[in-house]
Amino acid sequence: MPAFNAAMTLARTYQEIPRDIVDTVILVDDCSSDKTALAAEELGIETVIELPKNLGYGGNQKVCYQNALKMNADIIVMLHPDYQYSPRLIPAMCSMIASGHYPVVLGSRILGGGALRGSMPLYKYFANRFLTLFQNLTLGRKLSEYHTGYRAFSSDVLRKIKFESNSDDFIFDNQIICQIFMAGYDIAEMTCPTRYFKEASSINFSRSVSYGLGVIRESVVYRLVRWGLIKSRLY
Repeated sequence: MPAFNAAMTLARTYQEIPRDIVDTVILVDDCSSDKTALAAEELGIETVIELPKNLGYGGNQKVCYQNALKMNADIIVMLHPDYQYSPRLIPAMCSMIASGHYPVVLGSRILGGGALRGSMPLYKYFANRFLTLFQNLTLGRKLSEYHTGYRAFSSDVLRKIKFESNSDDFIFDNQIICQIFMAGYDIAEMTCPTRYFKEASSINFSRSVSYGLGVIRESVVYRLVRWGLIKSRLY
């Protein structure tokens, strides 16, 4: 769980994690100001890592994955502690990987119309749809959404790709998808309800615009690398 100021939602999220299938929970606190780490310790979360300075969303994920790999995890699930995504879907996501059919599973807010029912802001919804269309055309894929924060990985995938070379910002999420495709892996999706409410984390409009431009840039870079026209340190 990559956490930043999640003290108010952490308990609800953690209490719904199915511990009969989840062996270890890792929470990385990205220098929060609301005692997120203390709340995690009081809940009994096994591994709580407090970062001495704010690394950003992507930087936080890097620490999460590095520590999970050190523990020799077979399947690694990223779950935001803001209660926006349902932890109860973890068994279904993991079973798709454990079956050997897919090495990566995304929880899609778009499949089944969960995004709008969960009160996703309209501008975010339409930006999501536009960017996803652009990415599918550029990457040659057919995902319903590239921008979900609910993801499950086979540890073999994370060991093979260069996720540590990615940005420390929000664009990390799209870079890692491009890396997965570039490495020859497939990605599965499953319907995931979502919740938008005051305490749930969300980037503001200006950062959303910056993120959208970054998505377009990374998609173009991916295509140019595929065509052999340029090289990138990410692949």
